[in-house]
Amino acid sequence: ADGIVVQRTRDADDPKIAGGLQSLCWGSASIGALISAYFSGSLLEVMGPRDVFTITAALPLLVAFIAFFINEEAVTKTQGEELSSTSTPAPAIEFQPETSNLIAAMPAPNTNMENKSLISKTGSDISETKQMGVQEQVEALWQAIKEPGVWRPALFLFLWQSTPTSEGAFLYFMTNDLGMGPEFLGRVRLVTAAASLVGVWGYQKFLRTVPIKTILLWTSIASAPLGLLQLLLITHANRSLGIPDGAFVFGDDVVLAILGEFAFLPTLVLAAKICPPGIEAVLFATLMSIFNGASTVGTEIGAVLTKSLGVTESNFDNLGLLNIICNLSSLYPLIFIGLLDGVGTKSEAEMEEESNAS
Repeated sequence: ADGIVVQRTRDADDPKIAGGLQSLCWGSASIGALISAYFSGSLLEVMGPRDVFTITAALPLLVAFIAFFINEEAVTKTQGEELSSTSTPAPAIEFQPETSNLIAAMPAPNTNMENKSLISKTGSDISETKQMGVQEQVEALWQAIKEPGVWRPALFLFLWQSTPTSEGAFLYFMTNDLGMGPEFLGRVRLVTAAASLVGVWGYQKFLRTVPIKTILLWTSIASAPLGLLQLLLITHANRSLGIPDGAFVFGDDVVLAILGEFAFLPTLVLAAKICPPGIEAVLFATLMSIFNGASTVGTEIGAVLTKSLGVTESNFDNLGLLNIICNLSSLYPLIFIGLLDGVGTKSEAEMEEESNAS
């Protein structure tokens, strides 16, 4: 499904589809999160964890059933070779930037698309060709990864996403120290999902003409001090200011969710421009694996820091220090933002104009 979305975005006749389709996919994902967010917490108060997991396990089966109705034309080896020889490498790659404060990315979008870029052939011509095998796709993937326009942004992605996070310790703080229950946490997710929709709208409305690199730089810089605002909650200083704990949590998550969408959406457009024909899903899955692997590294580093500082489910004396370390360390990848030179210097609108001119 990832490959179909990327393929349709890259090969669409209307260049505006490149940004619109990605926004539609992730806006739809936000709507789904909005619908399920509240019940994720409230159901735990009337059901056991086993029953809730049973319900959530049934939903992927529905997705698997829908997959049977996807109409996708297989890419043959001959078609892949001809397309590769006539296409030029895209100047950018997909990456999903995120500091320890930006809201975590969602699963890749699923949508039913047809491959409109395949070279026209008669039925007999296609029957005589061989579908691209695993070896051909691996070789094509390796050739793509060796391109500087691919591995340089991918390296920046890894560095950015691998910064430590204090989310696990902070969750214990909210539940054990502040006394926030699953129903309240469900409402927080509900508001966060709604904020993500606002972020999708805000990007399309105001940031499509801003260079991608500029968006990533300033969203990172803005997320660090916003993340440090959690110190007010950790030290209970918000109560002295007359701000209830719940209201503070809502406001913090809303702002960071919007920033997360601002940073995330433009990179999806870049993803669609670099995937070579025939290996869209393979390359997209590789990029997501890099992202998820980096996220795991960041989580493990955060766990080591949490243990080293003596932060437990009942001892939050050094939680403030942990928060400071995680937020400040989220800025160090900006030292390597030069890896994006020549990649993220264009805005989505400029990419559309160039595509339309060609």
